[in-house]
Amino acid sequence: MTVLRFVRSGPARFAAAALVASFIGASPALAWEPTKPVEFVVPAGTGGGADQMARFIQGVVAKNSLMKQPIVVVNKSGGAGAEGFLDVKGDKGNPHKIVITLSNLFTTPLATGVPFNWRDLTPVTMLALDEFVLWVNAESPHKTAKDFLDAVKAQPDKSFKMGGTGSKQEDQIITVLLEKAAGKKMTYIPYKGGGDVAVQLVGKHVDSTVNNPIEAESHWRADKLRALCVMDKARMPYPNKMTATQSWADIPTCASAGLPVDYLMLRGIFMPPGVTPEQVKFYLDLLTKVRALPEWKEFMNKGAFNQTALSGDAFVEWLGKNEQMHRVLMKEAGFIAQ
Repeated sequence: MTVLRFVRSGPARFAAAALVASFIGASPALAWEPTKPVEFVVPAGTGGGADQMARFIQGVVAKNSLMKQPIVVVNKSGGAGAEGFLDVKGDKGNPHKIVITLSNLFTTPLATGVPFNWRDLTPVTMLALDEFVLWVNAESPHKTAKDFLDAVKAQPDKSFKMGGTGSKQEDQIITVLLEKAAGKKMTYIPYKGGGDVAVQLVGKHVDSTVNNPIEAESHWRADKLRALCVMDKARMPYPNKMTATQSWADIPTCASAGLPVDYLMLRGIFMPPGVTPEQVKFYLDLLTKVRALPEWKEFMNKGAFNQTALSGDAFVEWLGKNEQMHRVLMKEAGFIAQ
């Protein structure tokens, strides 16, 4: 049996100290990782873009054994996502909970006055930005965005029905921008999630939508919907054919058709407040591995995402700027809670 003896002075004292240090150095602290299932909160309805991305991440993490514990996706869409945000905000210090955010991160507290701000959470990473496309039914007489704009201008106010996710959120903000471009009001009809919105357009219950690509992609490929334009500064860089005749890259920008609308939506990951840098690093590293997978590249192509990714100070700076942008847009639309 080896006994360590501490001495007060002389060379032996330093030898003993070195021996102790070697024992300490031989057993470095293990990096943090989850010790129980991780709850992945989706502050939106099922079938929408955020829900699809969360469930995709859940699946590829399990398939590729990227972590020992499972991920459990939970939809908490009440109050335009406030239910989910307040749940994560209130779970201070819990590293076994993450939330995927869309731009309701900004719009929900502004529109409802709910006591929540993105700074109440811990930013992890921006995974991507989601595009918005102007869609009509495949049997619609509107073949181009210009056709659509001219038709809206020619009709009485509120003749056109625009379907969208929620009230005073991204889809309705875009609808207001389209109304300004046309000089006419539309009738905005809110639904619970992007999946529902696409189905309503397929069924001709509304005249148009501004769904994210992934929310309408399957109906587009099935020849049920027609894509008119994308609300970005440039066309989407995905040349593979999605339908018999079109790729995402074939869809023109809305601005080129006289609709000066430029709007992208966040797909970001946050944690509750009070978690440690080591715990944040685990999820940042995990999601970096996810983004390196071929499955992720296929998912990005399928959903035509803008693949901008940020973390750290750059992500925080982006969040601050976009919060202010939404405050201006919502004030102009009259959507801010009094």
